[in-house]
Amino acid sequence: MPDALGTPRAPDVEVESDEYVTGWRRMHPVTPALKGWKVLVAVLAIGWFQVGENLRQAIDLMQGKAFLALLGGILLIGLIGFGYSAVAWRVTRFAVTDEAVHLRTGILFRQQRQARLDRLQAVDVVQPLLARLVGLAELKLEVAGGSGSAVSLAFLRESEAEALRAELLALAAGLQRPGTVVPAAVATPEGTTGTPGTPTAPVAFEVAPERQVYELPMGRLVKSTLRSGTVPTLLLIVAAAIVVSIASRDISAAFVLVAPLFGAVTFVWSRINQGANFRAAISPDGIRLRHGLTESRAQTVPPGRVQAIRLRQGPLWRGPDWWRVEINVAGYGQSDQQQRDTVLHPVATREEAMTALWMVLPDLGVDDPAALVEAALTGKDTDGGFTTAPRRARWVDPVGWRRHGVRVTDRALVTRTGRIWRSVDVVPHERTQSLGLAQGPLQRRLGLASFVLHSTPGPVAPRVQHLDAGVAAALLDEQAERARTARASATPEQWMRAVGAPTPADPDPEPTTAPPEPAPDREAPAVPPRTGADA
Repeated sequence: MPDALGTPRAPDVEVESDEYVTGWRRMHPVTPALKGWKVLVAVLAIGWFQVGENLRQAIDLMQGKAFLALLGGILLIGLIGFGYSAVAWRVTRFAVTDEAVHLRTGILFRQQRQARLDRLQAVDVVQPLLARLVGLAELKLEVAGGSGSAVSLAFLRESEAEALRAELLALAAGLQRPGTVVPAAVATPEGTTGTPGTPTAPVAFEVAPERQVYELPMGRLVKSTLRSGTVPTLLLIVAAAIVVSIASRDISAAFVLVAPLFGAVTFVWSRINQGANFRAAISPDGIRLRHGLTESRAQTVPPGRVQAIRLRQGPLWRGPDWWRVEINVAGYGQSDQQQRDTVLHPVATREEAMTALWMVLPDLGVDDPAALVEAALTGKDTDGGFTTAPRRARWVDPVGWRRHGVRVTDRALVTRTGRIWRSVDVVPHERTQSLGLAQGPLQRRLGLASFVLHSTPGPVAPRVQHLDAGVAAALLDEQAERARTARASATPEQWMRAVGAPTPADPDPEPTTAPPEPAPDREAPAVPPRTGADA
């Protein structure tokens, strides 16, 4: 079906027959043990919530045979869970071809899925705590198919998962499977001469080298979490509850803290757990991110798959000048993944934030990109050549109207907004999904309109508030034309074709008598240019 700008696009995850596929494989035999315990935990949790309030009465009733019957029931449920996981493991198989990853699942209802490699958005190697203890990992493929489009291969040996990730990324890039070639006049074991150029058994793809760009210190992560706004708000609630309890001489007022305290502790733990050991690197495969404390995740986002990028700063991060860098990647749009998988840097200094931006978009299409980013981060009015909201916009936004602005370059559209909570969004022209104008009744009376750029689901939602209505309408038409032009000249989905690497679609026109020239060396590219503060 066509996308928002009218470009036809084939489905990314298909459900169809794959009888022609060979080389089917199973997951690791320990997989049922790692999945079956979840059924037992779920049953125990349900039982706890059912009898938790009357635990003493439940214990009194569980005497003799009744207690043994309860233990037997729990054991039976556990055996059923492990048995189901074992049967599911036995019928689950996967295979990898040059075009797609094929997955067969289901016990009662069989399902066959195909994830197209030329539409691959990201490949993650995930290691939950139990899987890490036994040296296993889950390989998760994200494709641009929305909710439910991810393909999960759980669990594989860690080394097998890493090798398979390298293979999938290389095939998605358009590279041929590597193999050796019999050179001219080489004797075979039988004493005959082999045919020149005849390929032998293929060998595995090598893991592409990488170069680390930045790493997040644990101290900065903890300090930034405590200054995120949630903890100070909780302290105010605690202080208010204590004052109310003392004034009313009733301690029951303190019980209102239970829910906020639980929410704050959960927020702090999730931020620290997900951001711990955060590292970013670049390689020919794309951007590599590693993070996680109890659950280790290694993400790889291929080149050009980032749809939009946002640099965000709250008021309590203003002093140390920290920024949170987030991205939109097709396939990462589900709500349970946004806070975990769409972060390019949890707590970046300004220099690191600029470096993260260069990783996604090395060329902003201006002569002085550092000055443009500085004006976007801290500027106002027409600083940096931004088109800003007119003075009459102060009637609808008296605080932040001078920060609202947009700058269009040869490569991207840059928006800035917010005086207290600052935000800068950057969207490459070829990644524009659709455009729109929004105008409320007060805006219509003042001749204002908000320019909206739609991206894939994610934390980045570019929007410029309260522009002049005529300026916003002209920007809409111009940006639509830029997006069409940029898409026509964009890098192919199989990005190694852009550098002339041989692909299955481009075989040699005729046999040769000499070994073929090797594919371009997959060495890590140079680190993107940094600003003067980095030099």
